[in-house]
Amino acid sequence: MKFLKLLLFSSFFLTVFQTYSQIKVDQITYKVHDHYITTTIGYPVVGTFFSEGKKEPIVQLNEDGSGVFQFEDLTKENIVWGIECTEEGVPTFKEGFNSATYTFWYRDKNKEDWNYTQFSIHFNKKKMFIMGERMKDYEDYNDMKKPYSK
Repeated sequence: MKFLKLLLFSSFFLTVFQTYSQIKVDQITYKVHDHYITTTIGYPVVGTFFSEGKKEPIVQLNEDGSGVFQFEDLTKENIVWGIECTEEGVPTFKEGFNSATYTFWYRDKNKEDWNYTQFSIHFNKKKMFIMGERMKDYEDYNDMKKPYSK
């Protein structure tokens, strides 16, 4: 019986460890300080962000941490991006009233210098913002309705 309990506990521990290990964390250096970034924060960050009422300029974020940043003059820059987290991959944020604010890091794919700006999620509105102006709607997977059954 003890062996069975140990086997079950070990398999549970390994499953949890493997799930956490799938979160990719990269270390970056800004000026002289090290930071950690990830593209996985528990919300659907990937997608295209628009200025309200406009088709361009955009910010396009891809799952692999690449993307496109389009400036006001409509020139585009291929970027590498991530959201600040701990060394273990836990996103760091400031909680507001029905919102959370993260630090969004990005750099030109061909350069080494990192830039940062604000990334925020507004839960009641179901909107995400980069720099307070580029936005996208999102669907919270935790709020998806389950089929009604009697």
